[in-house]
Amino acid sequence: MADGIKDTLKGAGQTVADAAKSAGHVIAEKAGQAANWAKGQVSGHAPMSAANMNDIKPHMDVISSCGCKVGTVDHLDDGAIKLTRTDSPDGQHHFLPTGWVARVDDHVHLNKNADDTKQGWKSDAAACTSCGA
Repeated sequence: MADGIKDTLKGAGQTVADAAKSAGHVIAEKAGQAANWAKGQVSGHAPMSAANMNDIKPHMDVISSCGCKVGTVDHLDDGAIKLTRTDSPDGQHHFLPTGWVARVDDHVHLNKNADDTKQGWKSDAAACTSCGA
């Protein structure tokens, strides 16, 4: 009788272990899918609509995809974001294409990291039309 209980418990334990292993594989697969989806949201997505661009207001912080503040919005200028000079490392205005905007909430969030943003920003709004997303 004791051997029967042991066998039953052993079988139940194996069933639980198999279910946990299967669940772990499903979780890992779904986590990978979520990571790929998130990457797609940050890079390579279509530019924001003009309606969303209307949410960009002066004095909003501009945040890179890596979380660094890269500037403050002065205003929109010919479809580009003009940054204030006060946050600029060289004391000059810089311009960012609106195609670099991932989303707008209390801040303007970019789909580029800080280094790429600083390397790619332009000295005038007209230059932004050729660099897009």
